[in-house]
Amino acid sequence: MAFQQEIERKFLVAGDGWRGRAPGVLYRQGYLARTQDRVVRIRVAGDRGFLTVKIRSRAGFARAEFEYPVPFEEAQAMLNSLAPGEIIEKWRYTFSEGNDVWEIDEFLGANQGLVIAEIELNSEDQAFDRPDWLGEEVSRVSRYLNVELAQAPYRTWADHKGKNPEAS
Repeated sequence: MAFQQEIERKFLVAGDGWRGRAPGVLYRQGYLARTQDRVVRIRVAGDRGFLTVKIRSRAGFARAEFEYPVPFEEAQAMLNSLAPGEIIEKWRYTFSEGNDVWEIDEFLGANQGLVIAEIELNSEDQAFDRPDWLGEEVSRVSRYLNVELAQAPYRTWADHKGKNPEAS
């Protein structure tokens, strides 16, 4: 896969109209290194492993992403070397709606109850249809980034109060 420019928008999910559109794939991912503007992630998605470097841009939604396949056993070993609090687990559902491809992440463990929808765009000003199950945009809210959820899980947020954003 190597280098690509990633332009991603994130939203809370406000309904379950997306359910049943695609089978889920279990994701486990952890962070091998992180700084203010970049992260190095190891991920297992189903039976495949990936090493990813993401570099945030100074403004906008775009960021550079470098992703490389890693043998499954090696990816598992790297994940297993991390502390439990450094790992995110989630089910990912990927499907098309109209002309758009959506990824829904339903988090597990310490982030259980959080459901986020993502759409990758070709440009920052690209128009897209908003499905009726799409809630508040959180693209610029850093605590919804996976790397942040690994350090400060959803269930520890003072304003979480046990609510599932999908149920509201």
